[in-house]
Amino acid sequence: VQLVESGGGLVQPGGSLRLSCAASGFAFEAYDIGWFRQAPGKEREAISCIRSRDGSTYYAASVKGRFTISSDNAKNTVYLQMSSLKSEDTAVYYCAADRALIEIMRHESHNFGFVGQGTQVTVSS
Repeated sequence: VQLVESGGGLVQPGGSLRLSCAASGFAFEAYDIGWFRQAPGKEREAISCIRSRDGSTYYAASVKGRFTISSDNAKNTVYLQMSSLKSEDTAVYYCAADRALIEIMRHESHNFGFVGQGTQVTVSS
């Protein structure tokens, strides 16, 4: 199983970024794929997840209305479009995959299954 994140960087408050998670080594549509983040000194925070086989999604309250998750099954890639970014969105963002990741996130568990190496997002002026 391999999850490779890309798209992080430095952005000003109010700006946008799109993260990508390229997945390989497993049956893409059989897994939920999502994102969590971790800021220095803080716990992991589940952000969003998508179940590509039926389109179900999950968003944390902190990002709802600002972030959009999508899936390109032909490319085995999940995207996280982040808009109206705030300084508190600064963190390392990780891609995760699990057969029931939506339920894991909804139940506020931090056992996210397979995890990528992460990509830094910094929101600062």
